[in-house]
Amino acid sequence: MTATALAAPKQPAKQRTRRLHGLPWTLLRVHRSALWFWLLYVTVTAGVILWTYGPGADSALAELARSGCGDGTPNLGCDMASANMSRWDTGMALGSGLMAVAPFLTAAWAGGALIGRELENGTAQLAWTQSVSPARWLAGKLAVPAVLIVTGTLLLTVLHRMMWTSHPELARWYGSWNWYDPQIFNANGISATAYALLGLALGVLAGMIARRSLPGLGIGIVGIGIVVQQFQSLRPHLWPAETRKSPIGFEAPDGMIVGKGSYTSTGARIPDLLCGDSTACVTRNDVAGVYLDFHPVSHFWPLQLMETGLLLALAAVAALAAFVLLKRRTGATR
Repeated sequence: MTATALAAPKQPAKQRTRRLHGLPWTLLRVHRSALWFWLLYVTVTAGVILWTYGPGADSALAELARSGCGDGTPNLGCDMASANMSRWDTGMALGSGLMAVAPFLTAAWAGGALIGRELENGTAQLAWTQSVSPARWLAGKLAVPAVLIVTGTLLLTVLHRMMWTSHPELARWYGSWNWYDPQIFNANGISATAYALLGLALGVLAGMIARRSLPGLGIGIVGIGIVVQQFQSLRPHLWPAETRKSPIGFEAPDGMIVGKGSYTSTGARIPDLLCGDSTACVTRNDVAGVYLDFHPVSHFWPLQLMETGLLLALAAVAALAAFVLLKRRTGATR
């Protein structure tokens, strides 16, 4: 035999798989239905906002001009909204409303499918016995959705601000949308992203506490609902309000009203007595005038930054609590 014949046949080189791998890609594959739902949600919401910004606003402005309602001249025909104006108003409400449900969607999914179901079915424990430690597993569960949430909500916020600032005359004429309305306020600023991230963190914590899908889903929704409600009451007090005083009264400014009432000759504040033209009431209570505490539009970003900071702090606390709870149950440190 020749040396060539005796030589072992050359084996083909082992081909490396081109498939993406690692914990992030595993999470995306396992929860691909949630990923597709999130992409659909962002696409639909962006479509509604863009329609309201473009064709919806153009039709409403054209009809406003034809009716003579846009020049400030009194017109009895302007008391009723036209069909195009109603459609624009519906687009504004729908776009802002869809953004407002994002925290509830993330809290429900995180508490139910992301954490609760995996703990209930034992798939999380199986993953911990493989190459993924409990702490790394939880970190991935928080980090991967957080990236998608931040990307999607920031995009929607940019589009919503574009819609809101492009045609302010429509909002002024229609009279139903103000910068401080809860849905508009959140959708126009970074607090929308902070609420969605807090929904994720609270949902993860709820799933860790309940260790079952349905209770985790329910606790997550209730938790973010309480936060949203409390922050709507807290918001006017997150930044010092401006004060106007007058001995005879004044027209309410375009702003977020914090408080109003009367003040005495010494400057002390008393509840609004509604004395009207009663001189005896004014004299008896030493009323020197009326005051109004409010936030002008220039306070939008200070209020946004304060609220966003508090929301992100709460999200960090919720995430830390989830890690502490995981450590107590598994004894894992990393």
